Amino acid sequence: MAKITSVSPLAPARFPDLPAIGGARFATTAAGVKYVGRSDVMLALLDPGSVIAGVFTKSATRSANVLDCQEKIRLSDENGAAILVNSGNSNAFTGRAGDDSVRAICAAVAEVSGLPATRVFTGATGVIGERLPHDRITAAVRGLHDNLDETGLPDAARAIMTTDTFAKAATTTVHLPGGPVRIAGIAKGSGMIAPDMATMLVYIFTDARIAQDDLQKLVSALNEMTFNCITVDSDTSTSDTLLVAATGASDVPVPAEGTAFRDGLHSVMLDLAQQVVRDGEGATKFVEITVTGALSPSDAKTHALAIANSPLVKTAIAGEDPNWGRIVMAIGKSGAAADRDALSISFGDVKVASNGWVDPDYQEEQGAALMKEQDITITIDLGMGSGAATVWTCDLTHGYISINADYRS
Repeated sequence: MAKITSVSPLAPARFPDLPAIGGARFATTAAGVKYVGRSDVMLALLDPGSVIAGVFTKSATRSANVLDCQEKIRLSDENGAAILVNSGNSNAFTGRAGDDSVRAICAAVAEVSGLPATRVFTGATGVIGERLPHDRITAAVRGLHDNLDETGLPDAARAIMTTDTFAKAATTTVHLPGGPVRIAGIAKGSGMIAPDMATMLVYIFTDARIAQDDLQKLVSALNEMTFNCITVDSDTSTSDTLLVAATGASDVPVPAEGTAFRDGLHSVMLDLAQQVVRDGEGATKFVEITVTGALSPSDAKTHALAIANSPLVKTAIAGEDPNWGRIVMAIGKSGAAADRDALSISFGDVKVASNGWVDPDYQEEQGAALMKEQDITITIDLGMGSGAATVWTCDLTHGYISINADYRS
C-alpha cells in the first residue's frame, strides 16, 4: 500500500468533537488484515429498535459486502443491529470466497451479540481482487464486543482509513419540537471517487426516532445533492456504501412536517462529502463548480461533472492556469445541450467570458490570482434555461500518480 507521508493541505483544522449517540456503541482493533501496527477493524452495535437506511454503488462488480447489505437494508425488526467494517482489503472480485467471508463475519458478530445474522451489516475497503483473511477478523470479534463504548466513534473513523491522510467526521445537533437530537458521522475516501449512489464508506448515526422507510427516502434524496455531487478521479468504487442508523434513544420523533432534521442530516452528509474531496489523492485545490442556465437540472449536473472530471481542467487548476478554454471544451463534450454563443464563465467573482466570447473587461492576471487560492469557485451560465447544479472536485497533481502507481506495493 502506498505510504502517505503528510496530511492534505486542504484538511480541516481539527477533528470535530463527536457527541455520544445514545443507543450506539463502538470498538476498534488491529486485526492485521493488511496493515501492521494500526487499527483496521471497527464494530458498531445498535440498541433494539434501531433502523438503518442506506445507498450503495451501482457498479456491476460490487463487492460481496455491498450485495449482502443491499439484501438486508429493508429488513426491520426489534433486535437492534451491528455494523463491522475492515480496511486494507475490499473483499471485491473474490468470487464465492468473498461471500463466504461475509457469512463468516456476520455469523461471528451474531454469536457474540445475540443478533440474527440478518441484522449484521459489513463493509470493506482496500485492495480489489485479494481474498479477505476473514479469520483474522472473526478472531477479533469477541474482543471488539467486550470493548464497546459510546465514545468510540472517533477511533472508528481512523480504523476505516486506507489512503486517507486524515480521519473524517462531522456532527450537528438538531432542535425538534420534542427536544434535541444528535447526528454524527464518519467517512473514508480519497481516491476512486466518482459516486454512483453514495461514495466510499460512510456511516452516520442519530438518536432521533424515525421509521425506516421515512429515513430511507430522506437518505436517498440527500445523497443526490451531496455524495453524488463529488468526484476526485471519475472512478466509481466496487465498495461504495452509505449507511445511516437511527437508534431512537432520544425518544424524540422526527415530525412529518418541518425541515430541521432534513437540514441537519444534509449538513453532516455535505460536510463529509466535501472532506473526501479535500483529501483527494495528491490534491492541493478544492474546487466548487456551479452550472446555471441549463435546460434541466440533470443537464446542468452533466456539464458540471464533465468539467470536474476533465484531466485537462484539473491539471490546469493544479498548475494555477486560468485556462477557461478547457472549460469550454468540457462543456462541448459532455453530451448535454449547450449554446456556444450564450455561454458565460466566471472564476470567483471575475467574469472571464460573456455570451460566447472573452469578457471585454477580463484581465489574465485577475484569473491567475484566483487560481493561486486553495478554494476555487468556477461558475458557468449556459444562458438557455433555469436548470442548475453544483459539484465539488479537486485538482490533479503528480501526487495522485505517485500514490496510485505504488498502491499495491
